[in-house]
Amino acid sequence: MKQAIVARRDLGMGEGKLAAQVAHASLSAYGDAGRRARKRWKGSGQKKVVLAADSEDDLFALADAAETAGLPYAIIRDAGHTELDPGTVTALAVGPAREESVDRVTGDLPLY
Repeated sequence: MKQAIVARRDLGMGEGKLAAQVAHASLSAYGDAGRRARKRWKGSGQKKVVLAADSEDDLFALADAAETAGLPYAIIRDAGHTELDPGTVTALAVGPAREESVDRVTGDLPLY
């Protein structure tokens, strides 16, 4: 079991902002996963990887691929209280799901 969180590097988010957006994405996708997937992921150590994408379009293409594959996912939009304009798409989480399934969607992306 695995979860991949993909953050936009083109936004130049500070470390704290990046950490917050990754956390929002992880929790949001976790909440959308089925009970069985959540339980298996929690029981197997909650494996996560943070990956990089270059644009909003990239995140939406990955979200489409996750949806097509039947995987839980979440797109995160910033509230705009600090560094970014309100509604800026910052991150995407895919999973928790079987590692092979997540890798089919995100496996070609570089680490953040």
